[in-house]
Amino acid sequence: MKNKRLFLLLPVLIIAIIVNSCKKNSQNPIQQLFTGGTWQLASVLAFNYTGNTLISTDTLNRDTACHATQFFTFYTNNTCTYTNFDCIVQNPPSAAWSLSANQLMLSASIVCKDTTTAHSSMPFLNAAILNLGQFSMILQTGDIQPNYSLTKKRRIVQYGFIRQKLAK
Repeated sequence: MKNKRLFLLLPVLIIAIIVNSCKKNSQNPIQQLFTGGTWQLASVLAFNYTGNTLISTDTLNRDTACHATQFFTFYTNNTCTYTNFDCIVQNPPSAAWSLSANQLMLSASIVCKDTTTAHSSMPFLNAAILNLGQFSMILQTGDIQPNYSLTKKRRIVQYGFIRQKLAK
């Protein structure tokens, strides 16, 4: 009798293991890297070009008077927040985010107050993903289009982020 129960229980156990191992995750690995923690701003650089010639590089986050830490947080429901953009203490606005089909571009429709313009801006509406790993992320915004005039001035702003540990 015990052997018969074991004989019937074994196939059920095998089927349960197979079904459990086949569960699909709703996010792909790239999306999981975005949503796996909070990203703290580490550096902001601006590259000034004429055509494809680099004219100058500006470090934009040298302001030691700024004590507001900037955080970019992505959520699994495809919303995101950015806290203290451009060193302006502000409630983190929430907006939608998505990746392009080739997963090389980030589109975050987040509206942030900034000090360089008299109004708000959408700094990450069209951002190229230069690097995305477990602990660092580099995004480029601005004049990042692949085709440009060789005589036109353009500016590319590069944001470097480091991942912060999730609170347990």
